[in-house]
Amino acid sequence: MELLTLLLGLLVSAVLCFYAWSSMYRPQNLPPGPTPLPVLGNLLQLKTGQMVDSLQQMHRKYGDVYTLYLGPRRVVVLCGYDAVKEALVDQGEDFGARGLLPAIELYSQGHGVIFSNGDRWKQLRRHTLMSLKNFGMGKRTIEERIKEEAISLAEEFKKTEGAHINPTAYFSQVASNIICSIIFGKRYGYDDPQFLQLMHIIDEIFRAMSSFWGQLFDIFNVVMKHLPGPHHHAAQIAYQLDKFVLERIEEARKTLDPTSPRSMIDTFLIKMEEEKSDPSTVFCMKNFLTNTSSLFVAGTETLSTTLRHGFLLLLKYPHIKCKVQEEIDRVIGRQRVPEPEDRSSMPYTDAVIHEIQRYANVLPMNLPHAVANDTQFRGFTIPKGTDVFPILAFVLRDPKYFQDPFAFNPDHFLDDNGSFKKNKAFMVFSTGKRACLGENLARLEIFIFLTTILQRFDISAPENTESIDISPQMVGFSNIPPTYKISFKPR
Repeated sequence: MELLTLLLGLLVSAVLCFYAWSSMYRPQNLPPGPTPLPVLGNLLQLKTGQMVDSLQQMHRKYGDVYTLYLGPRRVVVLCGYDAVKEALVDQGEDFGARGLLPAIELYSQGHGVIFSNGDRWKQLRRHTLMSLKNFGMGKRTIEERIKEEAISLAEEFKKTEGAHINPTAYFSQVASNIICSIIFGKRYGYDDPQFLQLMHIIDEIFRAMSSFWGQLFDIFNVVMKHLPGPHHHAAQIAYQLDKFVLERIEEARKTLDPTSPRSMIDTFLIKMEEEKSDPSTVFCMKNFLTNTSSLFVAGTETLSTTLRHGFLLLLKYPHIKCKVQEEIDRVIGRQRVPEPEDRSSMPYTDAVIHEIQRYANVLPMNLPHAVANDTQFRGFTIPKGTDVFPILAFVLRDPKYFQDPFAFNPDHFLDDNGSFKKNKAFMVFSTGKRACLGENLARLEIFIFLTTILQRFDISAPENTESIDISPQMVGFSNIPPTYKISFKPR
């Protein structure tokens, strides 16, 4: 009798598991994809740290649009320029929601312009764009600040007296200082204790998100969010950044003049005061802190990582570096600081910068999107709330638009006459409604920093060029260059 009861229990359990599995993973006119396992989904087919390679294998088998499961979490993957553009631009309203970022969600809780949705996102985006316009993009003041920061960086490199150094900390500091000037209205000296504390916090956040536990949490979030462990470290460190920002907010509040805002902090404080009687306002302290902290991390890490990639690639290909320096000498000379307007007269340098960004592919996975409604796409039905991965790696290496996509070649952006040519598949900053808010600022920063340093210094590596490894390494959801050393000798 006991054996019969046990067998009956096992049978009922098996039926329930099968029912749950079939209900969860029933096709329902979804795009094709690998068959998922109960509970695990397709996790066994994904390699931690090699996510893009795993998705590329599925791309070859299932095409430009396919479905996979991260545990019970359904994800539709978009591959190549045509599919990504069709979704994010042509059907931008449907694909414009922010998808799940598990390691960050613990901290953000859907706040801040990068992680929010709906009306909250629309209002925060409008305010953030206005603030960036007033204190950053398109303003002569920010151009001057970037040039001043580039000169400060050059002075720091001059102090190294041509020794071979790891440039990581230098590029992080210069990137962070530009964000500081926009958000706080001031820059910091590279040895300022407060600034060093800020850099330490940002580095710790990135390390936590990129760690084995951080990556594991992004995949197994359904279970791991309920368990204690090191995968919660990124959120804990983010609260330290909140504390740093909060101290700056209190400093700004003491000297705030509502008629003359000096920074993004001032504009948000003014907006909070204007709407303090509205209980539903999005201009609250949580959105303030999350907005500020996320812009800090995003603006620092993406720019500094791009600069690290850029100088490594120029070490690997010294003939390209020499051609850039020849163009700098011809157009700018060695006496004055490069100006943003110089870029239009420097097609080769412009092409090299674009190719650095394309090859580096800093955010290969993009940030996840989600469909806001039940959506028809290429004959398939994608249910509301489904996460969407528009993979930038497959756009920036789309053989339909780049002749030799896995090679570093500035000719991808040059015509037969040596003039700069645009390429619509250049989606480094993503596209559509969720495209990077700081795109124009980042373009300006990269041009000024790269040309200012190459104008003043020759660069070299301690090893021969054949030994230099330039392969981007995926850490978390970012591509970083291998660690290297570089010498800056005055020209």
